[in-house]
Amino acid sequence: MTPSPTLYTVREIADTLRIHPRTAYRLIQEGRIRGIKVGSQWRVPERSLLEYIESGLNAPRKKEKVEKDKDEGPEQLKLPI
Repeated sequence: MTPSPTLYTVREIADTLRIHPRTAYRLIQEGRIRGIKVGSQWRVPERSLLEYIESGLNAPRKKEKVEKDKDEGPEQLKLPI
């Protein structure tokens, strides 16, 4: 007998990714995390969650900012207020 795949709820996806449940719901609706709709509720197979995480790890990083011209003046720092 084949074991049943692990299915996660939207809340469990949000908890795992440490994001708001609405954000998790939006990612699923947009198809960025593949899921299936069971009745009126979404379920996400474990494989889909892992693929989403892997895609983030494999995404190209943004290039570092190009060094500013020296004529622009000193770099300004923002202090937490």
